[in-house]
Amino acid sequence: MDFLLDYILNFYGPTPYLIVFAVLLACGLGIPIPEDITLFVAGLICYYGLTKLWLMIILGLFGVLIGDATIFYLGLKHGRKLTKKWFFHQLLPDERLNSVRDKLHKSGGTRLLFFARFMPGLRAPIYFSAGTLHIPFRKFIFYDGMAALISVPAIIGAVYYFGDEVNRVIHFVKKVEHGVVVLVVLIVLAVIGKWYITHRKLKKNK
Repeated sequence: MDFLLDYILNFYGPTPYLIVFAVLLACGLGIPIPEDITLFVAGLICYYGLTKLWLMIILGLFGVLIGDATIFYLGLKHGRKLTKKWFFHQLLPDERLNSVRDKLHKSGGTRLLFFARFMPGLRAPIYFSAGTLHIPFRKFIFYDGMAALISVPAIIGAVYYFGDEVNRVIHFVKKVEHGVVVLVVLIVLAVIGKWYITHRKLKKNK
């Protein structure tokens, strides 16, 4: 999160919007980048005054929905043969897809399509499987959109409105991280020093 935030804070104008949008698209395609963290960063960018809150929320909604629709389309058009490719097989393992497909088939997909937005590890397999089962796109986008209308504004808005507290926590975590690094370095140096002294003593005794 720190890397993404520090990187985006170097830009002004439309660039922060474009970066967040691109990362959200990648998240929707199953790339292992936490979508919630990206939305969290988007809220912080708004808090720092680099972007407008309402515009970031709209962009966030479009980003997640286009990403979701893309993976649904891949499942619809190419089906399981796509997962034979190494890259997609890593993102969508057969065991996970089979499990998700069974659940979608039994439930008709309604509830699972809605709650998929709140299940990061299963989101991509659920949307892909929904496509392979030829669930109507309007049904998919309706339930996915309803969930996105809750999650996207909630995360971005909460971080924006509680920005002061969030900022304090981030600075505290950074300080703790630095302290831990220093402590680990000191421990490693102490172990090396002890080993060196012991080794020297053993040499002298010989």
